[in-house]
Amino acid sequence: MSDIITVKNFINGEFVECKKYLDSFSPATGSVFARVPDSEGTDVEQAVKAAKNAFTEWSNKDPSERSKLLHRVADILESRLQEFAIAESKDQGKPLWLAQEVEIPRAVVNFRHFANTILCDKEMCVNQPEDGILNYTSRSPCGVTAVIVPWNLPLYLLSFKLGPALAYGNTVVAKPSEFTSVTAWMLCSVLKEAGIPDGVVNMVFGYGHKAGEALIRNPDVSLITFTGSDRAGLHIAEIAGAMAKKVSLEMGGKNAAIVFSDADFKNCIPSLIRGSFINQGQVCLSTSRIYVERKIFSIFAEKFVAEAKKIKMGDPLAEGTWLGPVCSKPHYEKIKEYLKIAKEEGATFLCGSENLNLTEDGRKGYFIGPVVLSNLPDDSRCMQEEIFGPVTCLTPFEDVKDVIKRANKVNYGLSATIWSTDLQKIHSIAPKLEVGTVWCNCWLVRNLHMPFGGEKRSGLGREGTEDSREFYTYKKTICVKYKLNNDSFF
Repeated sequence: MSDIITVKNFINGEFVECKKYLDSFSPATGSVFARVPDSEGTDVEQAVKAAKNAFTEWSNKDPSERSKLLHRVADILESRLQEFAIAESKDQGKPLWLAQEVEIPRAVVNFRHFANTILCDKEMCVNQPEDGILNYTSRSPCGVTAVIVPWNLPLYLLSFKLGPALAYGNTVVAKPSEFTSVTAWMLCSVLKEAGIPDGVVNMVFGYGHKAGEALIRNPDVSLITFTGSDRAGLHIAEIAGAMAKKVSLEMGGKNAAIVFSDADFKNCIPSLIRGSFINQGQVCLSTSRIYVERKIFSIFAEKFVAEAKKIKMGDPLAEGTWLGPVCSKPHYEKIKEYLKIAKEEGATFLCGSENLNLTEDGRKGYFIGPVVLSNLPDDSRCMQEEIFGPVTCLTPFEDVKDVIKRANKVNYGLSATIWSTDLQKIHSIAPKLEVGTVWCNCWLVRNLHMPFGGEKRSGLGREGTEDSREFYTYKKTICVKYKLNNDSFF
């Protein structure tokens, strides 16, 4: 038991024991990796109370002071990058190189970005001169923020929400996924070392239906930011609406790629391999439907499948591993069920099969190799539902109108990609796709100034530089009349 990490709740600047604990398993071995608090309503109440008590002091701090503290968080996190990357890889199953090169560095960037943004945000106070009257707007933090994040990008998504919430003067109670709690728990020590005041950030760990439910229903929570499943997100929206809470929801996707005959294969195929399979396909922006112009479908499929078969799956800590295990046994079983459904629906398995194999070294755990499906109708479950694994579907299309209609014919609308060297075609198609982001001849090029979010069941609201300011602050109008003889009504 000595090698098993014991995670503790972080409330009012202290690590707090919990009455009950959950086992969290290593995706690569299936053995217990950590013990995670099974938090209840009383734990959440204590955390919200601490955040509420800390709000006045934190919100009244000069923005430059909050900025300085967030920069310290970024600096300390960066100095411990390797430690965090190893923990993220072990806890979530992602290859170590991915945590080292992308996710932990991006978490550092998130803190620094919003630390800088608050210093130069001219929209925090805007005046509108008028004869005899001064109208101006000001912004103020909303209060206690509930931050609920999923297991696929644990620290990265947590930092994307913590950064702006704290920069704009809110206090936070975060509920990370019970499957991937370790790096969030480690971050608490970073926050403490950086000098973030007690109670400003609190972490409660455990199940969504217990700790998460208590958090979203707490009347002292003013706003909720959530990333996760559409089922959970829609439930949160219902609760938040009834209690008049601000809410931002990002709820996944069934993202399409449209590949035209003039696409540059040297760029397109490696990018779509990455878009389909990186992080074991467990990215809300993963490409899971690839529409290919019929005249090039055969050659595209041949080249794409050949590249997919080259992917090395294995120990996420080992050098050269590109594909690790999926995050948990329940998710492993879910993906297995979808592969059975694909076979029943008549899919052709161009790569992989419904019979899952161990890695080359015989390693046990939740491993699923790359799967490429074809010959599925658009209304099949595998073309309509979010599988959230290393599974993508190839299908041909005839013309532009046809493919736009088909790409839009799902309940999700998070992102899409277009692959063509014809810029006129790209600019014509992109606005017609019912998604929040359209990448053209690229995938997952993220700029924090750009709004992020989705349409339909993919989400509600946007986050990013300006959009995060809108979400994490209240905007009020202040009218000062200084000419007493200037009466007017309406």
